[in-house]
Parts: sequence; C-alpha cells; structure tokens
Amino acid sequence: WASLEESIPYYFEPSKSLLSRIPDKSTPILYTADIIITGRAPTIRLYTPVKMGFSRYVEVGRVVLISYGPEAGKLATVIDIVDQNKCLVEGPEEITGVSRQVVPFRRIALTDLTVKIQRNARAKQLKAAWKEADTLAKWEGSSWAKKLAAKNKRASLSDFDRFKVMVAKQQKSRIIAKKMKELKA
Repeated sequence: WASLEESIPYYFEPSKSLLSRIPDKSTPILYTADIIITGRAPTIRLYTPVKMGFSRYVEVGRVVLISYGPEAGKLATVIDIVDQNKCLVEGPEEITGVSRQVVPFRRIALTDLTVKIQRNARAKQLKAAWKEADTLAKWEGSSWAKKLAAKNKRASLSDFDRFKVMVAKQQKSRIIAKKMKELKA
C-alpha cells in the first residue's frame, strides 16, 4: 500500500489522455475518479460531472402557483418557511388575491420566478418588489401560464362553442388535405 500511496499524486497529474476527455479546460470543474488496481499499474477511471436538472428551491421570494384549495390557480410568494412541510405565502393580495396564510408544500407548485424580498416582508414591500420585477407580465408570458389559460378557456366553452371549434378543425383539415393533394400531383 505504501507504493500505491506514493504513486497516487503521479496518476492524478493531468496527462494528455486525461485532458482530452475534459471538454472545457479553462473552467475548473471537480471531476471524480476511481483508482483501479489491475495487473502492474493502477488505472484511473474518470467520471465527468453531471449537471443537476433541478433548480427550483423553496426559498423566501419564490413565486408559487397554488394547486389546491380555495386559492387554487392563483400566484403567491413565499414569505417565510414555517417548517419542513409548510410555508407562509402572500399574493400580494391587491395583485393576485391571495392573503397571507400558511400553506403546505404539497399544495403549491414552484415556478422559475423569484422576487427580491426580505423574510417576513410586509404587503407594501412585496407589492413594490412584484412591480419592480414585473412578475405578473413574466408569468403571463411563460408557457405554463399560456397552457393554463388555454385549459381554462376550453373548460368555459359552451356546447355551441365546442361545435364551432369542431367545424373549424374540419375546415382546416380539408384545406390542408386539398393543398397536399395539389402538391403531390
């Protein structure tokens, strides 16, 4: 083992074969490696770092969508974290209609939006932060909000409106089929 401990620094010096597997040599990234002893010399197996796909954390200032209860479908901001299961949220009430209340984490969905506020911020400070960050406009521009709006619009259609949508789809498919037939001919 003494000879192995002495040889470890040598094997961790960047060799040409090791550097060729590192994509960007200018950025220092922590790579993990295993030393495998087979035969005469130990070999190094290099593991490239994996980027974590998760970037939304429950934090003060995180904008959330309430997914269950009387406030379902409304936006709110995390004001404080009560414990590992609950957080204190507020709209601001003038903008989103959500008053200050404690909500369990399972009833909220985290969005990518954040607002710069202090812990336990007052309603006035929260409203100013929302206006400064233009949070409502950013939310309405997101694909998530557009999908929710389309879903709500479809749900509110009357029977005659659904019939008109069906006829419009049929007309569209006829036009497309006619053009495709012309292109093939």
